[in-house]
Amino acid sequence: MAGIHLTEDEETVLKYVASFANNELKPLAGQIDREKKVPEKIIQRMRDLGLFAACIPKEYGGAGLSFSFLTRLIEELSSACPSTALVLDGALTLFADPVIMFGSEDLKKRYLPRVASGEIGGLALTEAGAGSDAASIRTSAEKKGDHYVLNGSKIFISNGRLARFFVVDAVTDPSMGHRGISTFVVDSDSEGFKISRDIDKMGIRGSSTVELVFENVKVPLNNLLGEENKGFRVVMETLDSGRIGIAAQALGIAQCALDEAIDYVKQRKQFNTRIADFQGIQFMIADMATKLEAARLLTYRAAEMWDRHEDSVRISSMAKLYASDVAMQITTDALQLFGGYGYTTDMNAERHMRDAKITQIYEGTNQIQRVIIARDILRDH
Repeated sequence: MAGIHLTEDEETVLKYVASFANNELKPLAGQIDREKKVPEKIIQRMRDLGLFAACIPKEYGGAGLSFSFLTRLIEELSSACPSTALVLDGALTLFADPVIMFGSEDLKKRYLPRVASGEIGGLALTEAGAGSDAASIRTSAEKKGDHYVLNGSKIFISNGRLARFFVVDAVTDPSMGHRGISTFVVDSDSEGFKISRDIDKMGIRGSSTVELVFENVKVPLNNLLGEENKGFRVVMETLDSGRIGIAAQALGIAQCALDEAIDYVKQRKQFNTRIADFQGIQFMIADMATKLEAARLLTYRAAEMWDRHEDSVRISSMAKLYASDVAMQITTDALQLFGGYGYTTDMNAERHMRDAKITQIYEGTNQIQRVIIARDILRDH
């Protein structure tokens, strides 16, 4: 299996995470899918294990571990239950990361220790008319005295009912296009902040996904993240790290699907022979494992480049694109290996395929990833 450089402490923590994922989380994955909710006891266990503190800097109450460790952490949790992994991923890559990168010292001191202690955050970017085209958001923020007033709505927001605070993007100067977007930290208990509806989904059903509405929501001036009218950069760099997180999620889903398919073909017999002994089945397994290993190498390289603060736009898009496409291929083939049983809810194969699909869509569709990659390559030639 592809490796990633971790410290001795990180390797030790990862062993505890693997035990938690296999022994406590994985047995509940089917229930989480059916009941559309991650149990509070599981989120509390992640707090107890210190997982929310993972990559928060030590000066703000965190463990100061690497982004490479976080990538492995998300992969490990996703192999057991991607809905649960998304709770942590959203809190760290989509909320804490932009605060770490762009927040004032005041914002960092007010919010990062809360994340480290296990309070959940999220990112509110997507709107009904602004998905891949993040520059087309319409939610507005008007400065009035010592605060901004936000009005608008956001859709497909992960951690919707769990998050205590969100990174929110809004237009502060409509005349400037994408250069007139600003980013804010908004508390979910703010007056006028509402969840208008929960969104039912095909996969990762345990993840709370909602539509948010902002009706004259007052946000203090010092909750501006970065500079006014410079929020588009915050969005883009947040998505760079977020895409590596989604690639890791895809790896975990694919690995679980492959492992279960291998176990099945080794015990399933047809014509008095294990189907694992049929060359056609062996070729499928070989292709699945090879693609997964290639996706893992690409994702780990992206994580290590992020840790070194290198330009990660192209590599993060490549990792997200390839890992998610591979996850969809592997989960589809894994279901095929189960035959008719794979199409039933008696087996996990159909759930893995449903869970994998979203990785090709969120954090920028794979069509958009190809645009980003091509533009970056062509700009360098």
